Amino acid sequence: QGRGSGMEERLQKILSAAGVCSRRKAEAYLRAGRVKVNGLAAGIGDKADPERDRIEVDGAVLSTPSGHTYLMLHKPRGYITTLSDERGRPTAAQLVADCPARVWPVGRLDMDSEGLLLFTNDGILTHTMTHPSHRVEKEYQVRVSGDLEQALPLLRRPMVVDGENMTADWVEQMAPDWLTVVIHQGKNRQVRRMCAAGGLSVLRLKRVREGSLRLGDLQVGRWRMLTNQEIYWLKSEILQDL
Repeated sequence: QGRGSGMEERLQKILSAAGVCSRRKAEAYLRAGRVKVNGLAAGIGDKADPERDRIEVDGAVLSTPSGHTYLMLHKPRGYITTLSDERGRPTAAQLVADCPARVWPVGRLDMDSEGLLLFTNDGILTHTMTHPSHRVEKEYQVRVSGDLEQALPLLRRPMVVDGENMTADWVEQMAPDWLTVVIHQGKNRQVRRMCAAGGLSVLRLKRVREGSLRLGDLQVGRWRMLTNQEIYWLKSEILQDL
């Protein structure tokens, strides 16, 4: 059913992202005729655009996410990822102080690291994303010094660092001293520790992607609200296995 214009998603994914039910339960809802799109009964495999289409479950209209606030910050180096600091160091929270809602950071970026940092006041999303089983990919651009030719084969294999098993999903050399590294484990300072174990020194580390969310051209120190589409993507990725 050709609805929308490129932002369509399967209804099971939309319902789970909106917190209505799991994807498996959504299939049962669709089979039972409990879901309508623009007044017409929807079936399994049907798609819709959550921004443009009127989606109903048992007669109740599915609203776009509005109860919580979600934003991304381009965190500069030199800021710590806490709400306050007893030592008076600058915090990432200070950079989003003009947000109308009280929000907190999801996960962390080291003081010396920069790039994409999510903030929200959605406790369920925060808990799920920071849980060890959370497997959404994170992509980093890493400037290094050292013998890359020797380090790359090591970084591409599982390694044990300080007694912890660590694996990168993808490691590619993008320039003479720049790597792109993709991980999903999210161990503390994982990229830095893996690089050190490979004989490299990290000169700069920037997170450019988390799941489907991309930092894009957001300027250093600035923040912006996520779009409804980005929120649906984010929740779909986080909640897809529930």
